[in-house]
Amino acid sequence: MTQQLKPHQRDLPIGIDATGTRTETDSLGAVDVPADRYWGAQTQRSLEHFDIGDDRMPKAVYHAYGYVKKAAAVVNSRAGRLPEWKAQLIARVADEVIAGALDSEFPLYVWQTGSGTQSNMNVNEVIANRAIQLAGGRLGSKAPVHPNDDVNMGQSSNDTFPTAMHIAAVAAIDEQLVPALTRLHDAIAGKSREWADVVKIGRTHLEDATPLTVGQEWSGYAAQLRDATDHLTATRAGLYRLAMGGTAVGTGLNAPPGFGEDAARAIASLTGWPFVTAPNKFAAQGSLDTLVRTSAALRGVAVALFKFANDLRWLGSGPRTGLHELDLPANEPGSSIMPGKVNPTQAEAMLMVCVQVIGSDTAVAVAGSEGNFELNAFRPIVISNVLHSVRILADMSDHLRRFLVEGVKLHEDQLRENVDRSVMMVTALSPVIGYDKASEIAHLAVDHGLTLKDAALQRGVTEDLFDRVVVPADLTRPGTADLAAGR
Repeated sequence: MTQQLKPHQRDLPIGIDATGTRTETDSLGAVDVPADRYWGAQTQRSLEHFDIGDDRMPKAVYHAYGYVKKAAAVVNSRAGRLPEWKAQLIARVADEVIAGALDSEFPLYVWQTGSGTQSNMNVNEVIANRAIQLAGGRLGSKAPVHPNDDVNMGQSSNDTFPTAMHIAAVAAIDEQLVPALTRLHDAIAGKSREWADVVKIGRTHLEDATPLTVGQEWSGYAAQLRDATDHLTATRAGLYRLAMGGTAVGTGLNAPPGFGEDAARAIASLTGWPFVTAPNKFAAQGSLDTLVRTSAALRGVAVALFKFANDLRWLGSGPRTGLHELDLPANEPGSSIMPGKVNPTQAEAMLMVCVQVIGSDTAVAVAGSEGNFELNAFRPIVISNVLHSVRILADMSDHLRRFLVEGVKLHEDQLRENVDRSVMMVTALSPVIGYDKASEIAHLAVDHGLTLKDAALQRGVTEDLFDRVVVPADLTRPGTADLAAGR
């Protein structure tokens, strides 16, 4: 075997320069492909027939496919179906695929055959030609390693593409999104602890409500994000079930007995995640329900983050005519015409990311519903949307944490003024003097611009009673307030 080469140090076929082409063949005939590429005829046909937009199949899918092809080679070799030396060659190139060393060889678009067949053949052709090169053969000869007979042995696009989808989704969720959400959650929870005793006026229906602490409010944000993250991680149980072994329609034709189980064990060993064979290959290949549920969980994360980011921009609004309870970090100038203006840009970016994720989930749900008989042929759009949602949620969560949450401060003067001017603390008087009289006091205060205490005294509430019952900090802990009032 020849020495392993870096992606841009490859030897070209003898007699063909880097600007030339070579002829590759498939079942439809001969196709000219660039001489300096490892892909073959089917990849080239896809490039010509599906040159649509700028949306490329995510590289994460190909990295996942590296595990699929390596596992298949290992299993086929152990079963005596594939010579060990071929399996070693395929496994060696599969490791390059996994590491991203061959990323430039996977140029196909998302918009292709709905089964992912062209991406599977792209992988098969690249691995075969790279293995041929390592063995000292001629690119495009399909000897000594054949893309279908050897690299794709015991497999179909119909079972390997959903397998790669699951591997890619698990990796993205575990390695990108969950760590980012955890970091954001911890930062939010830290602010909750820091502001545990700072009293503010709550709001319901966008109107003034009873007091709570800033820490209590932020504890709600942290809990909402934790719950959404937990729901997302729970979907991994379905993603761990792999379609591989079902081949064309779920029956396992052309795969030896136990191939799916053995391949899943090999993939689990290679990746470190507890992948298993899907108990029913017909469901695994005829539907995309597991990824639909994963996408729905991503939507749930987006909904939680939307609530948080939207509250932040409202609480930071101002500085003179808004709520201005929070001082948001000034990351960049906010206007090309208004000097000194600062905008809640990180919150706005998060809101846009969340809108995109919610929209992507709609696309995934529609695509998931379109399975026909033994195959759902909307796979590329599903995995593209899921991986895109994971990526932008992860990136945005880290940005929101670094550039907003960690640097946000309280505008405590505004918080104190709001507490002093609040009317809804009359709620604490209601159990003592009755709802109707408490309501009368509230309307009197609002209609005449009085403080709540002045309005209460005008309606016969004694100052001693008012001072014992209406204690803002106590109202954030109802048990304390009840004790102070003698109830």
